Amino acid sequence: MQRQVTAQPSSPRPRVTVAAIAEREGRFLVVEERVNGGELVINQPAGHVEHGESLLEAVMREALEETAWRFTPQYLIGIYLWAHPSGQSSYLRVCFGGSVDGHEPERALDEGIERALWLSRDELPVERLRSPLVLGVIDDYLAGERYPLSVVKSFLTSATA
Repeated sequence: MQRQVTAQPSSPRPRVTVAAIAEREGRFLVVEERVNGGELVINQPAGHVEHGESLLEAVMREALEETAWRFTPQYLIGIYLWAHPSGQSSYLRVCFGGSVDGHEPERALDEGIERALWLSRDELPVERLRSPLVLGVIDDYLAGERYPLSVVKSFLTSATA
């Protein structure tokens, strides 16, 4: 008797992203960005890790490109796995906390980014957050979640860069 195998729908592999959490006087650096054909949402400075780029390099680059602030990661807040409700995509987000300096207000922001804002947790418009990760990471930060950067390892070689 021959066994019949039914193909299972494959779910996409998670996309690896990084996010920056910077706080000043109770306000968090966030971006207002257009997604899905124009919907205006709030997100942390965040984005995809590029080929040959370490997680720390990626978060510094993404923060600068999206906010025109230079971000210096100082600790890991957490690693989050989230699946979009559509089931079409999932994300593995590595979130770093740190500080910003060296603002470059004339710098052009990434495509889709309308502006960078400093908002308190209470000022975040929950109905406009890009994903539940935005508030979840801020709440973890406020709860004191901090891990040393030494837990973040890179084994990149010149062949992958």
